[in-house]
Amino acid sequence: MSDSNKPLAPWTASRSAKEKNVVQRAVTALLDQLAPEKVLKRGDQLALQVEQHRTPNGCVLQAPTAAVSVSWFSKTGKDTPLGELHVVVWSGVVSRRGRAANPEGAKVVKELVLRPIEAPADDNVWRAVDGTEFDTAALAARCIALLEEQI
Repeated sequence: MSDSNKPLAPWTASRSAKEKNVVQRAVTALLDQLAPEKVLKRGDQLALQVEQHRTPNGCVLQAPTAAVSVSWFSKTGKDTPLGELHVVVWSGVVSRRGRAANPEGAKVVKELVLRPIEAPADDNVWRAVDGTEFDTAALAARCIALLEEQI
């Protein structure tokens, strides 16, 4: 009996912790570029045209009339073992947890779905569904450009 026909053990068929950690670092780097975590002191006020809201798995860049949300889904299924990143462009004000919902709401204008590139050969670590590849800085710039287009 040949060992080459032997099925893989269940624990070897899954992604390695190293691969998952590389992807998680790329997600964190992207979120840090788009919406760095801030520590505000009492009395500090931000007078930004674009508000940056950070969540554990994403961020929202909210302008007065448009927004871009970036959401990381680490476990999405067998087709995407390393997860998916969703970039959504909104028209209007996005409601956030803990805040009163905007009666007018926000409408989805565009959505970009990206997946981590397994064992990337260069700095590009994200691949869009259409095949476009991005490194973290280029993806952050693309998210900001999408928001500027909508404003």
